[in-house]
Amino acid sequence: MKILLSLLFCLSLILPGFAKNADKPLAQSFSATTLDGRNFKLEDLRGKVVVLTFWSTRCAICNAEIPKYNQLADKYAGKNVVFLALTMENEVMVGNYLKKKPFKFTIVPNSLGAIMQYADKNPNGSFNLAYPTTYIINKKGEVELKTSGRKSQAIDETVSRLLGIG
Repeated sequence: MKILLSLLFCLSLILPGFAKNADKPLAQSFSATTLDGRNFKLEDLRGKVVVLTFWSTRCAICNAEIPKYNQLADKYAGKNVVFLALTMENEVMVGNYLKKKPFKFTIVPNSLGAIMQYADKNPNGSFNLAYPTTYIINKKGEVELKTSGRKSQAIDETVSRLLGIG
């Protein structure tokens, strides 16, 4: 009887962890072209941690967070992580902006399609996505974290955990 109770106790500790992992949604698939002309599909990045940030050159919070995002890109350089920054703005607008304010993420302009896939939809069908909104996608392609606003510390902590650092 003690063995059976011990086994049930162990299962009660293990099974919630399996259920938690099963609840993580897969990241929405999209194809894109980076500012430097490279084409990719999100699925091509499986096996890496992906930090996917939606931003705009006209977003005050985005402008304030870029130095912190750049620090994250530097901190994890050479690690198994990809930093992508998607914007609806075109190459010219983004290129002019980056001359004044460098952003070390891989920039993906003209990303309306991907933005619409990730945006929340309200009951009347309108799309809503706050800037900046960041998704962290684990190596299996599952969404680990969705956050918006000034959340560089939460992003850092999640990336570090997924990479097994610290």
